[in-house]
Amino acid sequence: MSLDAETRAFVEAAAASASKPRHLMSPEEARAAFSRITSLLSAGAEVRASIALDIPVDGGLLRARLFVPQENPQALLVYFHGGGWVVGGIDEFTPLCREIAAGAGVAVALVEYRKAPEHPFPGPVHDAWQAAQWLASQQRALLGAQLPVFVGGDSAGANLAIAVTLLARRERSLPLAGQLLVYPVTDCDFDRPSYVAPDNQLLTTRDAMMAYWNHYAPADAARQSNLASPLREADCSGLPEAIVVTAEHDVLRDEGEAYAQRLAQAGVPVHHLRAPGQMHGFLMMVGLLPGSRSGIRFICERLRDRVRR
Repeated sequence: MSLDAETRAFVEAAAASASKPRHLMSPEEARAAFSRITSLLSAGAEVRASIALDIPVDGGLLRARLFVPQENPQALLVYFHGGGWVVGGIDEFTPLCREIAAGAGVAVALVEYRKAPEHPFPGPVHDAWQAAQWLASQQRALLGAQLPVFVGGDSAGANLAIAVTLLARRERSLPLAGQLLVYPVTDCDFDRPSYVAPDNQLLTTRDAMMAYWNHYAPADAARQSNLASPLREADCSGLPEAIVVTAEHDVLRDEGEAYAQRLAQAGVPVHHLRAPGQMHGFLMMVGLLPGSRSGIRFICERLRDRVRR
């Protein structure tokens, strides 16, 4: 295994302290376990403002947080957090979004969509789509300007971001300047080489992903939808320019890279980084894993370049 030393030590410590495997936990147990990561993370970069928002969607309000960089923001990134559609929220992903806001010079709106199993597919997709539309429409009130809009996320959040790009293309109601996809979920096939490789069974395992899918989309018909498994979308043309980050030791590596290839083959500009020696979830571990710094640097440089163009 070529995990970097810091990641290997973190994985070993997590394994030693775990009460049970993630896939055997109830959603409530998994959420409590995941939330403990916040005590290990740094606060993230300084920003000019951190604004709490309540976003109206069908059936309720979504909690969100808008991070405004010190400089005048050059774009708005709507970001959906990871966690297998089941765990995670604003608190765990605040350091990462503060880093992106400061490093890329963009405002970042971190959205906490409603999660499975209480809100299975397509509920989180609808939340993501309505949140992105609302944030784009409220830019002048929130930021004082109409800016280019990007959509992004990591893991299950990246899956929702892709769904937003597909809906935006279909509805022609939300012009997008780009998409940021960090180790995205793009398919429901659990037998790809990266899924079954022993070296990739780390914090996020094949069993854990199967459990997450069972909570989010237990029916096969739902899993086959292009909004759940976007790798099954027949036509990827006309989608926004993509920044894609995958990790060398990640069960999701192959499907994320397959989607990047599908985009490129359809004529979509793609900027891809496979982070060497890294595992699934490394990017959010701000101040904890050195690989997070280099991954964030790659993202911020590409975002700045895209905004300039």
